[in-house]
Amino acid sequence: AGDGDCGHTHARAARAIQEWVCAQPPPAAPAQLLSALADLLLEKMGGSSGVLYGLFLTAAARPLLNRSDLPMWADAMDAGIEAMQRYGGAAPGDRTMLDSLCAAAQALHALRSPGTDLLPVLATAVQSAEAAAEATRHMEAGAGRASYISSAQLLQPDPGAVAVAAVLRAVLEGLRS
Repeated sequence: AGDGDCGHTHARAARAIQEWVCAQPPPAAPAQLLSALADLLLEKMGGSSGVLYGLFLTAAARPLLNRSDLPMWADAMDAGIEAMQRYGGAAPGDRTMLDSLCAAAQALHALRSPGTDLLPVLATAVQSAEAAAEATRHMEAGAGRASYISSAQLLQPDPGAVAVAAVLRAVLEGLRS
């Protein structure tokens, strides 16, 4: 869907992150980590996905500058989504990566409740993102590169939405191990 580069740009990003982590320890402070990842993806990922992830991570870092408790991670997700919507022009329901991100963000709002355990909330967020990605299979593309293609040709879920769900699943699995 689109110009077919989503997998290539995400693979390029994954390789860049692996090389970066092997070359130096990533920053421990969450805001610095997200900012460094934003810079890395803007430089190495390429494509509109690289720009959108860069926007997302840069905005998500801001709420984490002074606090990084669980409620602030929910705020960070909301800030990142708001930046993507403002600069990218897409909205949930447009058959883009925002469909998965917004579904995950809704689940992550549970982090604002006192005494919440991260891993079950994150697992729910991942399941929500995966379900939202699958739901894009039946959506009309309202934004992104898929919007230039006939709906009759869009038979698969949106690749950006699937990629976001995969990234969130990787974060969950990384935290579990």
